[in-house]
Amino acid sequence: MRTRADAAPMPRIAASLKTPAEIDRMRVAGHVAARALARVLAAVAPDVTTLDLDAIAEHEIRAMGGAPSFKGYHGFTGSICASVNDEIVHGIPGPRLLKEGDVVSVDLGAYVEGFHGDVAATVAVGEIHSTLRRLLAVTEASLRRAIDTVRPDATLGDLGQAVQAYVEAEGFTVVRDYAGHGLGRNLHEEPQVPNFGRRGQGLVMRPGMVFAIEPMVNVGTWRAMIDPDGWTVRTADRKASAHFEHTVAVTESGHEVLTELESDGILQ
Repeated sequence: MRTRADAAPMPRIAASLKTPAEIDRMRVAGHVAARALARVLAAVAPDVTTLDLDAIAEHEIRAMGGAPSFKGYHGFTGSICASVNDEIVHGIPGPRLLKEGDVVSVDLGAYVEGFHGDVAATVAVGEIHSTLRRLLAVTEASLRRAIDTVRPDATLGDLGQAVQAYVEAEGFTVVRDYAGHGLGRNLHEEPQVPNFGRRGQGLVMRPGMVFAIEPMVNVGTWRAMIDPDGWTVRTADRKASAHFEHTVAVTESGHEVLTELESDGILQ
């Protein structure tokens, strides 16, 4: 779950620095979130509802000793955000049946031992159009490019430029109204982490910073609109969107992905 890039949920402050002990606890939360997401993605199929996926996520998170970060957050009713086709983010789980040819973005967070982990991925429902396959591949690859920029003395502008340049060269667009964010004891912390920018500009990264990095990429326009439910964000031209996310810590020598599973393969 991400923030509006033009309306941060808290005052502008410097990014907090987590201690090694806090990073250890965030690693636990991140692994719980990643394992839960892997279980949810494995269940995606035609005739499964987004509420079915939500139930799997909540069960898995609680079975591992955590609590769903999203449930009840500012009144959100789900344990996951389930966003289908032209929905970018914040889709509310419900009775909607997934069908062959859809793409569904699943975003979830786990709160464990006082800290959050946040992770997302977009997957195909059965066979999908070749343009959608490219969209998913480009969006996931843009996340990898963003993560590769994370190191001490790099800037958030470096990260945003890496995503934007790659995505636009592939013929897609990056969402500008919503961004990634810092996280830790709170689900949303400073700074915002946009998926566009200029190299060398923005916050300078320091060891101990932790970011939820999450490219949101569209087939058509980057512009977005919000549904009457007050949550679901979709593309203004109703063309498809994809979303991938990892929680990433800045280390002394580079970075560590806190929501990556080494063995499952789904989130690698």
